Amino acid sequence: MTATEVQAALEARAIPEDAIFLQRFFKTGKGQYGAGDVFIGVRVPQTRIICKKYKELPLVEVQKLLNSAVHECRLAGLIILTLQYPSASETQKRAIYELYLRNVYAGRVNNWDLVDSSAELIVGPYTRDHSTDILYKLARSNDVWQKRVAMLSSFHFLKMGDPTLTVDLAEILLNDPHDLIQKATGWMLREMGKKVDEQVLLDFLEKHYKKMPRTMLRYAIERLSKEQKLHFMKR
Repeated sequence: MTATEVQAALEARAIPEDAIFLQRFFKTGKGQYGAGDVFIGVRVPQTRIICKKYKELPLVEVQKLLNSAVHECRLAGLIILTLQYPSASETQKRAIYELYLRNVYAGRVNNWDLVDSSAELIVGPYTRDHSTDILYKLARSNDVWQKRVAMLSSFHFLKMGDPTLTVDLAEILLNDPHDLIQKATGWMLREMGKKVDEQVLLDFLEKHYKKMPRTMLRYAIERLSKEQKLHFMKR
């Protein structure tokens, strides 16, 4: 199995019209958050089918996918890592985690779909088993994707019934100006209320709602009652 085979499989399913749509959807224009990214027009379900076939791809070949300028190749590399991680040995899990972080720092995990499809499935479980220090460091970085990796990694903790990390990171990111961080933080707060305890969410909101960016607040209160929404939106 090689990265070249994966790339060929992706290219065989590429649709030029979809490439045009995806480049618009993921904001690849000058000055936008995905500026310069290249799409060939492969939809995610097709990419996942290919990844299942190549889930045993060696990490050195996965890195070649992550080196690609083509968005779908990088997404395939990340999906393959998420497929490998659950059944990997402890040594292999560390290797996958470290490879993932290297690519985050190198700017290759550089759009919201790339982060959202991988962070909670790799960084989440690894840091829960070891140390969460790296997540606080990522949340305090100046890079939007590193901050989103931190927040999305907390999704794994929420699914395990632990809201502490999400609360901590949300407080760090409370005044972040970037729309994608406000949405991610609000989303995780909403999931905290859904998956762990709504009262934890309400306590957080009572403490912070007056200074939360409106986008973050709207996402966080989405599942609350009409009366609760009105209370928190009334500033």
